[in-house]
Amino acid sequence: MTYNFDPDRWYENECLVLDERFRSGKMNARQYKDAVDDLDCRYDDMWDRLDGTYQIPAKSADDP
Repeated sequence: MTYNFDPDRWYENECLVLDERFRSGKMNARQYKDAVDDLDCRYDDMWDRLDGTYQIPAKSADDP
């Protein structure tokens, strides 16, 4: 199984969406700041979950 999720790319895409919503007037400055702060927390939480969660087991001497 391959895992092709790129957290950095996800973060960039989410930032672009927030930037566009702010520029278009769909968010005010406070809403934008809150959304960016929330995104930063979600990004950090994601890295905490992804960092080192999967490790290939060491091969023992008994394994073929």
